[in-house]
Parts: sequence; structure tokens; C-alpha cells
Amino acid sequence: MTNEFGESEVPEQETAPAPGPDAQPTDVEGAADMGDLGQQLAERTADLQRLQAEYVNYKRRVDRDREVQRVNAAASVLASLLPVLDTIDRARDHGELEGGFKAVADSLVQATGAHGLEAFGQHGDVFDPMLHEALMHRLDADAPQGEPTVDAIMQVGYRVGDKVLRPARVAVVEHDGSEPQAEAEPEVADAAEVSDAEKAE
Repeated sequence: MTNEFGESEVPEQETAPAPGPDAQPTDVEGAADMGDLGQQLAERTADLQRLQAEYVNYKRRVDRDREVQRVNAAASVLASLLPVLDTIDRARDHGELEGGFKAVADSLVQATGAHGLEAFGQHGDVFDPMLHEALMHRLDADAPQGEPTVDAIMQVGYRVGDKVLRPARVAVVEHDGSEPQAEAEPEVADAAEVSDAEKAE
């Protein structure tokens, strides 16, 4: 292309405006955006993990409370049956547990045992104030040394798991601290005395 003077014109090229002082390269802006996304992702992940932990703790607490309520409900029903079980024990001790009554009694004992009811308290057990109620206490030189032990059972105790429905009512015996007495050896008569007695006869 020529102008009026016959000179060839060179087309002007459009030039981009010079970057201002605040302008940053494009790749730096992308890296900053990725950094913000990574931080947001980490925050959301932490929130999700915290919510999941809270849910797990809540579920455990609900399950634990439900189990406690179940045990308490079963214990309440079983506690109301303890007088019936005491009557059965007395009838068994007196030899009156026979026939159809024995079958019913055995079924009741089996059913309560299936729900976790356990009788405890035996002669010779170490006395435990959490399990036993001492109605009598005596000292005896022949008792085992150390801790007091159960000498007799007045009324058996019952528990469901770790929950004591009724302590065992017992008599307690304890060593009196004296030394056991040695058995006296039989006296041997003097040989001279024996010979004198034989002569006298």
C-alpha cells in the first residue's frame, strides 16, 4: 500500500497496553486460586471428620444408655420375683418341693437365670461389704487367719451382672488372734510306778 507520495505504508501493529504496577503473571494467579481451594478443601475435610466423630460418640452414648435402661428394667422385674424365689428355697430346704410345684419352681428359676439373675453367697467366702450384709459376727481361734469369712448364710444374695439386687445376709467369723492350741500329749506312766502297781496286784 502506497501513500500520496508513492511511499509504501507499513500497517501499524496494535500493541498491548503496558502492564500496570498491580498486574501479576497469569500462572501466579492460578497458583493462588489453587492454594485457596486447597485450604477450603482441608477445612471442609476437618469439619466432616469432626462431625463423623461426634456422630460416632453420640451413637455409642445412645447404645450405652439403651443397654443401661434394658438392664435396669430387667433388674426391676427380677427384684420383684425375689420373695417368690425365697419361698421356693425354703420349700426346698424343708423337702416340700415336689410334684407339679417343683416343675413350676424349676421353670421359674431357669427363666430368671436366662435373664441374668445370679444367686451368690456360700460358706467360706471372703466377707465383702459390697456383697454381704453381716447379721452376726464372732471370733474363733479355729477360724482361718486373715480376712473375715462367711460362716453361715441366712439369705442368699442376688445380682444381675455387676448390679447387686440384694446383698447376701450372712454370719461372719474371724480369727481371734490367738495361737492355735497344741494337742496335749498323752501322759506316759513312769516304768517304776507301773511295776509297783503290778506288784501290788
